[in-house]
Amino acid sequence: MRLLTRAACTASACLLLLPQNAAAQASGCPSAPSFSATLTLRCDNGITIVAENGAKFELKDRNRDGHVDSAELSSKALLVEVPKKPGGNRFEVVTPQAIAAVRGTRWAVDAAEGKTSVLVVDGRVSVARPAGGRRVVLGPGEGVDVETTGTLTVKRWGAARVAALLARLGQ
Repeated sequence: MRLLTRAACTASACLLLLPQNAAAQASGCPSAPSFSATLTLRCDNGITIVAENGAKFELKDRNRDGHVDSAELSSKALLVEVPKKPGGNRFEVVTPQAIAAVRGTRWAVDAAEGKTSVLVVDGRVSVARPAGGRRVVLGPGEGVDVETTGTLTVKRWGAARVAALLARLGQ
């Protein structure tokens, strides 16, 4: 299952989103009303995805069980909430620079040209480059900036940086 969803909602762009939102609904992730310029998808497996205005991403069902279990993000930010479930509820966000994976948490991934930033709001998130190598695990309030090369350094993000990213996501 592949579908392209764009979180852009201006007076003219909302009409362009209708077929894509219909596809998201058919995949088990209908969109929910939002008072901000974000798009919120609430999936039938309990996963909630909030996309920044203009975000470009694809939702995928890699294991073909009928439920979305990953997103490929190429630009802007997503906020993902994955509820904890017995046996796990694995979800990954894949960008050109990073793979962020969890089994139950709330985190944001911001993809920009040449860099991906990951912030954990609640829970724990594993982050690595798509090519493999060192993996880091982030806890609440921690983030990492992933570039094509260099060390993955976990940092506690300052309140201003956290607030700025979450504001872009209507939080």
